Amino acid sequence: MTQKRATGWQVSEQSAVGRLARFFPEASPVRIPVTVSIQGRETPEPEATVIEFGTPRDVLFACRMPLEFADKVRLQTPDGSLATDAWVVAVHYHEGHAAVSARFAQELKNWLIKS
Repeated sequence: MTQKRATGWQVSEQSAVGRLARFFPEASPVRIPVTVSIQGRETPEPEATVIEFGTPRDVLFACRMPLEFADKVRLQTPDGSLATDAWVVAVHYHEGHAAVSARFAQELKNWLIKS
């Protein structure tokens, strides 16, 4: 498996989300379970996924929902510590799954704390 450097972390070239993260220089790897739902249109049930990368303004995750650029999504952790809306700013489809980047609709202070 080929490894590439992305923002100081090793990212698998095989991961669609990892490949998308290369376009976000501030992205840090994280593992935050969330439920994603599309706002404002008839959609499938919310989907459980994991935020794999984050920046102070963006989250990157994989999903199977039919997301499009500028869709508004709701992101919520099981414990409710993160419950916010975000706008889809990038989608890369690969083998039936989407690698998605979404930008928070409102500024979230300290959601991602780097050590």
